Amino acid sequence: MTFYDYSLTDRSGNEVSMRNYEGKVVIIVNTATGCGFTPQYKDLESMYEKYHEQGLEIIDVPCNQFADQTPGTDEEVHEFCTLKYNTQFDQFKKSDVNGEHALPLFTFLKNEQGFTGFGNSVKALAMRAMCKLKDSSYKNNPDIKWNFTKFVIDRKGNVVKRFEPTEDMHSLETCIQSLL
Repeated sequence: MTFYDYSLTDRSGNEVSMRNYEGKVVIIVNTATGCGFTPQYKDLESMYEKYHEQGLEIIDVPCNQFADQTPGTDEEVHEFCTLKYNTQFDQFKKSDVNGEHALPLFTFLKNEQGFTGFGNSVKALAMRAMCKLKDSSYKNNPDIKWNFTKFVIDRKGNVVKRFEPTEDMHSLETCIQSLL
C-alpha cells in the first residue's frame, strides 16, 4: 500500500482520500491545542502560506492521546486553531495515532519512518526523560511519542522524513523546499 491508498475522516464526518493530494508535497502532523509545542501551528501556517502555491499541503490530525492536551470537540479545536493561529490548511477529525484505535494511515507512516530520536535540544532532553519514565524501551518502537510529530510525503507519495516535535522547524522547511 502507499500513502494514496489511505483516507481520513474530516471534521464533518466525510471520508477524504489521500489521492486528493497526489502530486503535492504533504506534511501530515498530529496536533494538540494545549501543548508546549502548540505554537508550532504558527510556523506550519507560515510554511503553508509561503509554499501552498508551489504545491505544499498540510494535513492536521488533532489527537488527544498525549496527556489529554486536545480537549473539546472537533469544531472547538478548529475554532481555536483558526482564531489563534489563522490556520487555513486541512484539519481532520480528532483521532488516535497509536494503539488499538490508531488510524491505519498513521500505522503506515510509522512503519515507513520509525522513531530515530529527539535530537539534542533542551526540549529533546526533557522528551527523552519523559518517554523513558513511561517506557524504558521507547526508542525501539515506531510509535509517535508526542504531539506535533510530522511526516513529509513527496510528490510521488513516498514518506521521505519524520520530524519529531523537538526538531527545529527550519529543518522541516528546508526539507519542504528541497521537495517543491
